[in-house]
Amino acid sequence: MLKKRLINLIKQTDLVITEQQIDQLVNYVEMLNKWNKAYNLTSVRDPNEMLIKHIMDSLVVSPYLQGESFIDVGTGPGLPGIPLAIINPNKTFDLVDSLGKRVRFLKQVQFELKLSNINPVQSRIEEYTNKKFDGVISRAFASLNDMLNWCHHLPNDNGLFYALKSLDCEKEIISLPTAFQVIDVIKLDIPELNAERNLVMIK
Repeated sequence: MLKKRLINLIKQTDLVITEQQIDQLVNYVEMLNKWNKAYNLTSVRDPNEMLIKHIMDSLVVSPYLQGESFIDVGTGPGLPGIPLAIINPNKTFDLVDSLGKRVRFLKQVQFELKLSNINPVQSRIEEYTNKKFDGVISRAFASLNDMLNWCHHLPNDNGLFYALKSLDCEKEIISLPTAFQVIDVIKLDIPELNAERNLVMIK
């Protein structure tokens, strides 16, 4: 019962998520599990673990997103972009990855879950120069320095970088280029995850 489990996890947060959105999140996990066998999209094999390590890990970022247009860089199988798009139907998410098989999976998810607010794109992030965004999101993508170096052209004038980092990111923060300013480091509380997660917000 993935749905029941997900409802219990969500109850441990302040998130307000509709039944339809919960169904979409569960369908996404089922698709991820099915495609994973052939495409090797994630090292997490157990759908119950995916609920914690992929779904909840993505959803807890939602309250901090400012603006309407976002890009998820190095999205992989759509994390955190797809869970965030499901619970934020009024925001748009470009999901960019350089691997064709991942983008094919994203397009299938878009079709099956009828998500009109995602835009899966196969591209190297440095070459994605035709749009500016309110937020640039990355999860397990690269060091902060590399992220800013590769993605500096993506935020609009008020846009922010949202970097999801595990454990200690102090060293990375100290060595940031002076053109960038850390606005906040938020410790994320993820139900039943035995690891620390931080959201680093950079301008």
